Amino acid sequence: MMVKRGLPWLVLLASAVLEAVWATALGLSDGFTRPVPTIVFAVTATLSMVGLGMAIRSIPLGTAYAVWVGIGAALTVGWAMATGVEPFSEVKLLFIAGIVGCAAGLKVLPAQKDAPRVRSGD
Repeated sequence: MMVKRGLPWLVLLASAVLEAVWATALGLSDGFTRPVPTIVFAVTATLSMVGLGMAIRSIPLGTAYAVWVGIGAALTVGWAMATGVEPFSEVKLLFIAGIVGCAAGLKVLPAQKDAPRVRSGD
């Protein structure tokens, strides 16, 4: 079923968005001295990790982690530029597009059915 096969990727994408949220909240927390950003950081970091953990049950760890970090980093930098926290640059935008393109490339690669999976407890 297409929805079931695509669900881990949707969870991974949501987790990557949450990664950008927690990274931004971490910057706004001022070393965990501001309560609201600190709480946002703690909640979104936890949910982001849970989502990543769920996604790697179906997506190989290396691929999932690369996509999670790449999309999260791209969104974090993009948000920082959009809000003026970081200066806008066409070159940065080009490199962010490269990160997103590489993450998308990992998604479209065919899965290797015979690749061994490492699972804890096996």
